[in-house]
Amino acid sequence: MATDPSEYEKAMPIVAAHMAKIERAVDRTRASHAGQPYAAVHQALVEALQDEDAQRVIPQVIEELARQISDTPAIPPPDIHN
Repeated sequence: MATDPSEYEKAMPIVAAHMAKIERAVDRTRASHAGQPYAAVHQALVEALQDEDAQRVIPQVIEELARQISDTPAIPPPDIHN
């Protein structure tokens, strides 16, 4: 079955907006939960996705993102006293 190219063009802004929501949720979760236990990261990511109204993400993608964030060492804040 062939797809009308105009349907693709209509859908792309919607897809791009949804991806931007997911990216914001992931970035926020990474900034606040990097290096923390998987369960805490997973819960924070789910909540961040809900806050962004981006709940429609494949569960395995959420699990993998949470694993990656959990495995990422937290970056300590810069020492402003030196």
